[in-house]
Amino acid sequence: MKKLYYTSFFYAVLGLLAGVFYREITKYNDFSGDTVLVALHTHILVLGFIFFILLLILSKLFNIHEAKSFGAMYIVYNIGLLITIGAMTTRGMLQMNGDDISFLPHIAGLGHAILGGSIIWMLVLLGKRIK
Repeated sequence: MKKLYYTSFFYAVLGLLAGVFYREITKYNDFSGDTVLVALHTHILVLGFIFFILLLILSKLFNIHEAKSFGAMYIVYNIGLLITIGAMTTRGMLQMNGDDISFLPHIAGLGHAILGGSIIWMLVLLGKRIK
């Protein structure tokens, strides 16, 4: 369960840093347009920090962390989140410079799909523990 706490802590710090990064990088570049960097802070805090804090609470209540495939779900979820974060950061930086790569939204979408599948996986594990 400490792993869930440390993961949550990591994403809390990363999410807060992403908010500061967005504010400072746009100010430094005198940028006032639209970029996906604005959503990065929220994505990391909700899908990282809050998700793993809730998972920690569920683990305490229902021992979900003891399920056979919990470790695999944990890894897949983190991979999906890191793909999403990486694609959003890259696209946001490119947008700020007036560029964009057409496949980056698809990469971020893939990361979101992996996250969605992992959430369903976690809910199945939780359902088995509740019974």
